[in-house]
Amino acid sequence: MKKILTIALVFVLALASNNIFAQKQYKFGHIDSNQLLSIMPERAAAKTEMDNYAKQLESTLTQMQNEFQRKYQEYMASADSLSPLIKQTKEAELQEMQQRMQTFQQTAQQDLSKKENELLQPIIDKARKAIDDVATEGGFIYIFDTSSGVVLHYSNDSEDILPLVKTKLGIQ
Repeated sequence: MKKILTIALVFVLALASNNIFAQKQYKFGHIDSNQLLSIMPERAAAKTEMDNYAKQLESTLTQMQNEFQRKYQEYMASADSLSPLIKQTKEAELQEMQQRMQTFQQTAQQDLSKKENELLQPIIDKARKAIDDVATEGGFIYIFDTSSGVVLHYSNDSEDILPLVKTKLGIQ
């Protein structure tokens, strides 16, 4: 009789613990972070600032190219009448100008990339904080970024938290 009671007690405890573990539901969510970033108001301001900066760099390069073109045409027009020393000096000057333009282009590209990172990082940090806050408040254990292409599948049981994050950020 004692053995039957012990077995029954173990059985009841096992069922109760299974019920407790079965009731624990893990929440998974997903978000398209690129879509989120594209609708954030700060993104438009950063894009405008980037475009203006790029136009300044492009304008400077265009001025350099125009000056090079003008000097090259002057050189070609008078090349036959120049002494070898002057001809060599003008060719060296043209080569130097061309080298400066190439260096400027490379430096401008790096500078433009650095500026973009500088402008976008605070926006990315703000979005990441909002996602973290929504995940914590909603009890999510994982949030997958569907824009990265890493998530191969997500079911309807996974909740799209984009609307929650938009609300958190005050975006309509």
